Amino acid sequence: MRSRTLAAVLAALAVAIAGGAARADAARWPSRPVTVVVPYAAGGMADVMARLVANQLSQKLGQPFIIYNRGGDAGAIGAIQVARAPADGSVLLFTSPSAILTVPMLQKVSYDPDSFVPIGIFASLPFVLGIKSALPARTLAGFIAYAHAHPGKLNYASAGVGGISHLVSTLFVRRAGIDALHVPYRSAAPATNALLAGEVDMYFGGAPEMLQHRGSDRITIVATSSAQRLASLPDTPTIAETFPGFEVTTWLGFVAPRGTPGEIIATMAQATREALAVPEVTARLRALGIVPVGSTPEQFAAVLGKDRALYAEAIRAAGIPLMEPAGQ
Repeated sequence: MRSRTLAAVLAALAVAIAGGAARADAARWPSRPVTVVVPYAAGGMADVMARLVANQLSQKLGQPFIIYNRGGDAGAIGAIQVARAPADGSVLLFTSPSAILTVPMLQKVSYDPDSFVPIGIFASLPFVLGIKSALPARTLAGFIAYAHAHPGKLNYASAGVGGISHLVSTLFVRRAGIDALHVPYRSAAPATNALLAGEVDMYFGGAPEMLQHRGSDRITIVATSSAQRLASLPDTPTIAETFPGFEVTTWLGFVAPRGTPGEIIATMAQATREALAVPEVTARLRALGIVPVGSTPEQFAAVLGKDRALYAEAIRAAGIPLMEPAGQ
């Protein structure tokens, strides 16, 4: 009996020591380089933003934040890697909604979407609605009126079935009562080119890509999907000015494997907010049409809940089968 009691005491002591060591490690975090997995190809906007913030984090926290591009399957491959990583702050995911929200709604993935804990949103990327200049409309109201007068005659591009640009388009045409044909492309670049070539009538492109063509005589920018007007497009109205409450943006933010200590989450979130306090960082974001955010983990969790419901609604409206949550 005494030997069993001693064994139980020693086991409890070992657990307490391990727990104390884990708390000490969390308090010292980061004590070694941190890998930031970007689940998209190098050179894209997510990669550019990740490197921008990683540079600031390295300076503020005293350890290298190393970008590792692990693209493929709309972000799912990189997400799998982070979902299976140790929950010790050594590996983080810098992602858009696709990897942790929309992809698991559209296809089976080998990770639970709830495998991640939110750290913070770095920035929000609104969509910009462009229409081909051959149309007689020059404003959002004019375009909607033209579309109503020509039901079934217009079409719109997206960067792929089930992608965020497809979903924002679906929500817009439904809200505006527009009957138009969806024309999916393989990615944003060919969709943008199709609009420039006049092959499609309308396209919701990311602000950074669409701002490159704001002076073009081949497209007319008529609205943005953000809640407020963009600093880089102050004269362009939001869709919400016509349809109150309409707001669909994508975002880029950090998440960690579930189980990561709260001290690490808090330190990382604070450092991300401090990075956005650097004038050069915010100036670069705004020049690209990107909105600096710097949310808390709690605010990010609220956005995830809201966006999960919004994208599920859009997927159903697009007529795409919705995957059942794991375990159902």
